[in-house]
Amino acid sequence: MTGFGDIIGHEQIIEHFKSALKNHQVSHAYILNGENGSGKSMLAKAFAKALVCEAGYGDSCNMCRACHQFDSGNHPDVKWVTHEKANSIGVDDVREQINNDIVIKPYSSKYKVYIIDEAEKMTVQAQNALLKTIEEPPAYAIIMLLTANEGMLLPTIKSRCVTLTMKPVPLPLIRQYLM
Repeated sequence: MTGFGDIIGHEQIIEHFKSALKNHQVSHAYILNGENGSGKSMLAKAFAKALVCEAGYGDSCNMCRACHQFDSGNHPDVKWVTHEKANSIGVDDVREQINNDIVIKPYSSKYKVYIIDEAEKMTVQAQNALLKTIEEPPAYAIIMLLTANEGMLLPTIKSRCVTLTMKPVPLPLIRQYLM
């Protein structure tokens, strides 16, 4: 996985991310909404990598130390929120992995990125615990909620995030890419 250039489709979302990076107008919280398999994780990875890249020009350079760390899954400033229970992300998961960690400044980059996959699995208590952090985040914090069902997120969470909705990639584009 190298960057935005490796993603087919989703041009509007990619353009939004690149523009936010180039113009230094990155939001503190994003919701990537789309059905399973629509490319949310791939977009989140490309954006997170571009955020921590040392080149800082709107995409990842794939040459700097940060890009190599990211590719090996060892970048200290990019956190994937994990959960013990299969069907829910609990309040303890949010408190331990985000709220207690977010107060620590980034180790080596300008941003500290938190990615919550399957965000619709957060319990109401977990969402409320996250809400305070989303309302008053440190300047360096970026929280990305990846969800297949945006309707499961509290209205208070949704109102404080930039929501980007995935559209299906046209079949001819997929066919062309595969050939």
